[in-house]
Amino acid sequence: MISAQDLIEKITSLAQCDDCIVIVKDKTQANLRWAASTLTTNGVIQERNVTVIAFVATDGGMATGGVSRTDVLLADIPGLLAEAIAAAKAAGKAEDFAPLATKISIGDWSAPHTPTGPEVFSTFAPALGDMFSRSVADEIELFGYSEHTHETTWIGSKGGLRLRKDSPVGRVEMTGKSHNRTRSTWSGVETHDFKDISIADIDSQIRQRLTWQGRKVELPAGRYDTVMPSGPVADLYTYMMWVSAARDAFEGQSVFSKKGGGTRVGEKLSNVGFQFFSDPDYKQLPAANFVSTAVSSPFSSVFDNGQPIKRVDWFKDGVLQSLIQTRATAELTKLEFTPIGENAIMSVDGGAGNLEDLVTKVDNGLLVTTLWYIRMVDPNSLLLTGLTRDGVYHVKGGEVVGATNNFRWNDSPVSALSRIAFAGATEWTQPREWAGDMSNMAVPPLVIKDFNMSTVSPGS
Repeated sequence: MISAQDLIEKITSLAQCDDCIVIVKDKTQANLRWAASTLTTNGVIQERNVTVIAFVATDGGMATGGVSRTDVLLADIPGLLAEAIAAAKAAGKAEDFAPLATKISIGDWSAPHTPTGPEVFSTFAPALGDMFSRSVADEIELFGYSEHTHETTWIGSKGGLRLRKDSPVGRVEMTGKSHNRTRSTWSGVETHDFKDISIADIDSQIRQRLTWQGRKVELPAGRYDTVMPSGPVADLYTYMMWVSAARDAFEGQSVFSKKGGGTRVGEKLSNVGFQFFSDPDYKQLPAANFVSTAVSSPFSSVFDNGQPIKRVDWFKDGVLQSLIQTRATAELTKLEFTPIGENAIMSVDGGAGNLEDLVTKVDNGLLVTTLWYIRMVDPNSLLLTGLTRDGVYHVKGGEVVGATNNFRWNDSPVSALSRIAFAGATEWTQPREWAGDMSNMAVPPLVIKDFNMSTVSPGS
């Protein structure tokens, strides 16, 4: 297979248009899957995705069009370029036009992709096998998978962009069932290399929650002080980020639209010292320091490829500071250009301790371990709905006293910002609903006051 770098050089040298950006992503992934405490499959995949974006000058601006393929041979290049150029000409003047970056080099351009493989599980797999043995002896069934992905992205252009980033990330998702599958719980962990995965911690958490389910407490729908682990918190605030485009807010189409026009930037939305930011230099979750996008959207623009990404404070001290901007929307809204980053970090001033510490602070409420089937009900308030799953627990007098029924919930993560009662320490976490879509989030567990459990759900 032709190298990514040579492929980019060949395409850009043949491109008969004003500029051409080529994005090549080489990805390898190793995985293990198991069911009923038995390994079922394992394997390694390798894939390449190539995007060619043509830019054609037009009256008063620039037109652009792109084509993506899973792989490209040398013989495919002329046809691919012709298709991209035709798409640009058909599209007409791009409303997100901004001058293209040129002559920028970031990363080790010439180095090959370093593939991942089964060796990444060299210490994890034996520990997992031991957990299987213990679970079988105790009549616990384990279901789940682990995967490790390494993706290398190269971005090159006629104008001299030579950008490269590497993104290694892994995850474990495990469901534990017992008592003839009448009890069920879930655990998920993110990692860079599986060296920091503790099977003992996963095993302990699953066993503790299955034990809690030995006592049932039926509770009605209503508003509860709700303890949420970092995973469900990440699920809620991932959705908030997905509706944080500045243009949508400026045009009155989002929860961040200001009544009467404009955006709510500068408005205090939290009752606590709430911090939420993206930072490519955040040590635990390093991310690319340049824009990389194959398509234009409310969140990104192909014209911004290669533009620098720096730390962006989305919220600072509870005040909305920034919304997601392209250079074109920044010109429209007259706000700073703040491109979306590849990570998101949340903290609450004074937040400390873990999930168990937060439980001790609640006199009467719920511990909700996971959320799923999250959907938007009202974009103007960002009212979301969803279900609880795999364990909801009644907290009484600062301790878990038993498991309760599942609920359908209706609440807004933006509204919840004003109802934060307690927060733990920030930790790298896995949002279950959006696992695989958002792997670079560090957030704290929270206690949210009066979280709305709208109806009892019969699901398990």
